[in-house]
Order: sequence, then C-alpha cells, then structure tokens
Amino acid sequence: MLKTAFGRFRIISIIEGLSYLLLVFVAMPIKYLGDNPYPVKVVGMGHGVLFILFCFALLHVMVKCKWNLGLSFKLFVYSLIPFGFIIIEKEIKKQAKD
Repeated sequence: MLKTAFGRFRIISIIEGLSYLLLVFVAMPIKYLGDNPYPVKVVGMGHGVLFILFCFALLHVMVKCKWNLGLSFKLFVYSLIPFGFIIIEKEIKKQAKD
C-alpha cells in the first residue's frame, strides 16, 4: 500500500484524520475542562505536521493520478472537518474504480 502515491495518500489521510479527532475530542476538552493546555500543544503540533504531509500527499497523488482540481479541492475541504477522512476514503475509492 505504501508503494504507490495513491496508497500513501490513503494512509496519510486516515492518520491525519485520526489526529484531528484526537485534537478536537480529547486534547481540547482537557485544555478547557481540565485547565491543562499541554495536550493541545503536543497533539496540535503533531496534527499540524500531519496536515502538511496530507497537503503534499494530495498534491503528489493529484499529479500522479491526474485528478482534476475540483476533486482535489473537494478532498482538501473534507480534510478540514472532523470525520472528513471517512468521506475522503469513500471519494478516493470511487476514483480507484474509474
């Protein structure tokens, strides 16, 4: 799965999406309910790095698989919402069939 740009993109998308959920549903409540900002700093940094990797992987797979700009933009927007990685997975599975 890691041998192709498409496979790498799928893995990075899932990991980035999970890190986003961890940030929003675990680290943020700890910060605001537990008055402890440290988890947001740690998880937020990790998520930021993963998001940049996601953007590079999206660009790479867009070029390799000849995806149009509309699809790539749609996938980028999906990455901005919690659980968006699930929608991304469904969309790219459709692309793999085509």
